[in-house]
Amino acid sequence: MIFVTGPLFSGKQEFISGVLGWSEADFSKKAVRDVQDLAGKADDLNSFASELANYEVVIATETGCGVVPVDKEERRCREAAGRLACLLAEKADTVVRVCCGIPKVLKGELPW
Repeated sequence: MIFVTGPLFSGKQEFISGVLGWSEADFSKKAVRDVQDLAGKADDLNSFASELANYEVVIATETGCGVVPVDKEERRCREAAGRLACLLAEKADTVVRVCCGIPKVLKGELPW
């Protein structure tokens, strides 16, 4: 599994589609995106990360920067998103951070 992370609107999907040569149809079958939004709803993050690891590509937007939310539930969801990202990075064969459209491989290698 390739785990791709980075800031919002940084070109994560475009980058991975270009590297793998995927169309939008391929992407919807083989990848899952915006998993950070699902983290707060998961009962067990370890199990959820294991389910997500079955996809070829998992994309998450970084949520740890900026102002910490005042709302307790928003803070809980943000914490869950960060923990999920750590679990996914651990399970992934390759981890890539994309910022401003520029990829940086943090773990493993990309299938060029």
